Formats: sequence, C-alpha cells, structure tokens
Amino acid sequence: MTYARNVGLSASEDRIEQLIAERLRPGANKEDIDARIWDLFGEEWAIMFTDLAGFSRGVAAFGIIHFLQVIYESQHLLIPCIDQHDGILLKLEGDSMLVIFRNALKAVACALEMQSACISYSQQREEPEKVRLCVGLGFGRVLRIGDRDVYGSEVNAAAKLGEDIAGAGEILVTDAVRAQTSMKHDFQPIDRVPPGAEAAFRLVM
Repeated sequence: MTYARNVGLSASEDRIEQLIAERLRPGANKEDIDARIWDLFGEEWAIMFTDLAGFSRGVAAFGIIHFLQVIYESQHLLIPCIDQHDGILLKLEGDSMLVIFRNALKAVACALEMQSACISYSQQREEPEKVRLCVGLGFGRVLRIGDRDVYGSEVNAAAKLGEDIAGAGEILVTDAVRAQTSMKHDFQPIDRVPPGAEAAFRLVM
C-alpha cells in the first residue's frame, strides 16, 4: 500500500517536471503546454490554511518547547475535525496546516467545529496554553500535485487570509467561498483583500 502510494506521488511529480522542462525550451508552445498541465492536474477544491495567533511572540516569551506542546495539542484537537468533515491534510508546517475539501460547505463546517473545539479547550487552560486559531478559506480550480501540494490564486488568497490577516477565533474567506456557502452562512466584508481574490469576508459566527 505504501509502495503504491509513493509511486503515484512520484508519477505526478515526474510528469509535471517534464512538462515544465518542455515549457522552458526555446520556441515552446506555452499555451498548449499550460492547457495540458491544467487538463492533467486541474481540480476544484476548497482550500484551508490555519495558523495559531501569537505564536512567534509566544515562542519568545515562553520558549520553543512550550509551544511545541501547544502545536501538539492543537493537532490533537483539529485533525479529528478535519477527518469528520472529509478534509485531506496535505501539510503541517510549524503551527500551520494546509487542508483541502471537495466542497466549500464542508470546509466552512469544519472551520466552525475547529474554532469551537479550540474555544472549549482554552476555557480550561491558563493563558500561555490557550489555542487561538486563525482560519483562511478559498475555493476554486487549482493544480493538485499528488497529495503533497496545491497551487493557484485561491490557494495564495487562503494562505494570506489564514496566516496574515485573520485574528484569533476568526474565519476569513474569499468571495468564491462566500458565493458557494452564503445560502447557509452570513458574512461581513473586510477591508484587506488578498491578491488572488476579488473580495474577502469574515464568517459571522
């Protein structure tokens, strides 16, 4: 099973490397190659980036080992929520997660459950041990390369929303997510719109 999975990942990565190399050749028909890449790897996904608020300041104040504990506890809280809502965790980088969902409604439902889990957990913890979650969501056609990474404007926008713009306890979304989920959720526009999105919104909880 593991061997087969590694072959699949390698095949995807090898193929896109070949196409990129072909694109770099003098006289290459870049438009045709781009169409081939999108045909092979283009898929529609909801993208979630999470971050822990105040992580860098907390490391300076309490030390990295303390915050390795906070990261561990956050993963213990959040990964079951991801599984429950059919998300795929692609990356763990420090205090951040990259998760993809087949539809935006499940992504929003997961984000809400994640925030609820963090609030409940933090109510019983001292200040340095509280888990304060920031979430950014995007939705649209992206390039998915195996189970390692995704690329696209909605990926970039979700990353900016989750890692740089969202405050503790917030769920920020692109206009594409709002369009997919406004029948069930309310949103407020925000002033800071990340590159790759036409507008951005705060989910009203």
